[in-house]
Amino acid sequence: MSENELTTGDFTETDQPFSLFGTWLEDATASEPNDPNALALATVDADGMPNVRMVLLKGFDHDGFVFYTNYESQKGLELLGQKKAAMVFHWKSLRRQVRVRGDIELVSDAEADAYYESRPRGSRIGAWASKQSRPLESRFALEKAVAEYTMKFGIGRIPRPAHWSGFRLKPVSIEFWHDRPFRLHDRIEFRRKGDGWEKVRMYP
Repeated sequence: MSENELTTGDFTETDQPFSLFGTWLEDATASEPNDPNALALATVDADGMPNVRMVLLKGFDHDGFVFYTNYESQKGLELLGQKKAAMVFHWKSLRRQVRVRGDIELVSDAEADAYYESRPRGSRIGAWASKQSRPLESRFALEKAVAEYTMKFGIGRIPRPAHWSGFRLKPVSIEFWHDRPFRLHDRIEFRRKGDGWEKVRMYP
């Protein structure tokens, strides 16, 4: 894409969703003050009640968008139960947004292990100590659990907990939005069609 296209929000006829997303994420990494990989993740429970929260994207490729969490957390249980989700990236500095909807699958144990080993040691301890999304009687109880697991693992390797791993959202649609004057925004939606994508320009 040319510099003019990046600043006006235009899209080219040859754009493909994951390469365009990669370009936009690179731009956000250069312009956002923090967490350019942050996204709002929406799930639903067994009763159809929605939940949304911020998580961090930890990888993407042509198979989908990857993030990690505790299987026993609220979002983990909802993802495992419904196997569908949606996410939104919003980069205020660029006036851009990307919406994704799709099916959920688990990442492989090898992928999860590799990412877990890349985390700071304190974060790996935290994955063991935190009973995510469940009531916490006091901050002291959490700090005590952290201390106990710190002592348990000492200076040795900290294995990945069985209840902590990753999910991949495999998109059925990806929409790119770019702010334009007078609310006449640019919107392009890529819709999964067989092994490829159908591209549709949308009214703002």
